[in-house]
Amino acid sequence: MAKLPQLEHLRVERRGPRLHVTLNRPEARNALSREMVAELIAVAEFLQKEREVGCVVLSGAGGVFCAGGDIKGFKASFDAPKPKRGKPDPIAVNNRRFGKFLSLFAALPQTVVAVVEGAAIAGGLGLMSVADVVLATADAKFALTETSLGIPPAQIAPFVAARIGVPKARFLALTGARFGAREAAVLGLVDIVCDDAAALGAALKKILADIGRCALGANAATKRLLLASLVTPREKLLDQAAKSFAECLRGEEGREGVSAFLEKRNPRWAEKSGEEL
Repeated sequence: MAKLPQLEHLRVERRGPRLHVTLNRPEARNALSREMVAELIAVAEFLQKEREVGCVVLSGAGGVFCAGGDIKGFKASFDAPKPKRGKPDPIAVNNRRFGKFLSLFAALPQTVVAVVEGAAIAGGLGLMSVADVVLATADAKFALTETSLGIPPAQIAPFVAARIGVPKARFLALTGARFGAREAAVLGLVDIVCDDAAALGAALKKILADIGRCALGANAATKRLLLASLVTPREKLLDQAAKSFAECLRGEEGREGVSAFLEKRNPRWAEKSGEEL
């Protein structure tokens, strides 16, 4: 496994075929500073090339997932000089970097699991929305609060809409409503609601075991097809799906998976997934 760059605002730990990534600014409720976003981009770019990691677990230190963007950083933008004629606004450039990081995480070949405690507000809700599986404690709080600050959830809105649909995203963004985990589950933002931290740990362990029974390459191919279904005409997508199916079946994982089924044994990757969660 290649080495990640030095990280100051994230805690990263490899456990077998899984990478646990913890937002580590508890003193700021894990708000997404410019520096943290840069580190998340570095982690995502690393994961794009790392095929021995099949699952990424995202969480927040100090009992809070993420309180959103760094508002102090927003205030510093008040003093930023206006762009010269024909030049991009530096505020827009910085905001677009946030969208880049969300796009990178949304498209990762790995299965991404978000573990939400405390709160997922604004940018934290956006980060949660690009995960494949979201677990949350029942007392966690959620909101898209940007419009109450006089700004739009510019880079976040498309990812929230992709997860729950435009009508529900409009309701959340245009009201700034705060809501709990069970309502988030009804909306489709959260997959599993857990009564407390102990139940959250047990649910995570089960989800990771379930993911561990799936082949890394097959999961990556499946995720790629599902994401493509949002923008690709059906017949073209089915052509792509057939090609992907053939590649997987002819590959090492397909041969091993089919052989293991016929021989009534676990495939090799499932045995490896028994490593510490």
